[in-house]
Amino acid sequence: MVLNFLWPRKAFVYTLAIFAHFLNYFETKKDKAWFKAFGFVKDWSYIFFQADKLTGIWEPGSGKARVKIEKIADKYYGKIVWLREPVDPVTNAPKVDKNNPDESMRTVPLKGYRMLKDFVFKGNGEWSDGTIYDPENGSTYSCVIKLKDDNTLDIRGYVGVKALGRTDVWKRLEAKK
Repeated sequence: MVLNFLWPRKAFVYTLAIFAHFLNYFETKKDKAWFKAFGFVKDWSYIFFQADKLTGIWEPGSGKARVKIEKIADKYYGKIVWLREPVDPVTNAPKVDKNNPDESMRTVPLKGYRMLKDFVFKGNGEWSDGTIYDPENGSTYSCVIKLKDDNTLDIRGYVGVKALGRTDVWKRLEAKK
């Protein structure tokens, strides 16, 4: 399997999560005070699992596309994996990024296009320091992503000041249980 290289990392993370629960048990019992020295493991495992709640397939409020968000190294990226209208009615070819200000990018298909880039988890269900590209107008905006619940995101694109931006609500396609 292609992803076999991830197995040791996942096993390590699961082990940390079990260890964190073990630590929590002893913290509540107050039996073994030396376990408190390893409390950072519990906090780290919580942050790790919360950060990856962003990954999955999401549908923007317009319903015109679906975006797969994935973690690459320490950052999060999102690419278009589905379009309601994948074929341009004028050219009868796959839709391309015709509004891109970079003329060389105007022939790139929208399906597979990376529209969310460089997001970093900041804690408390927030990812920032990234950008979002709007293929309808060819503009790139600074962006903040907030997890409202496990299946809902607030995506806020802005130029300069967050207060002057626009928020779109995205829904996860396959609900996490």
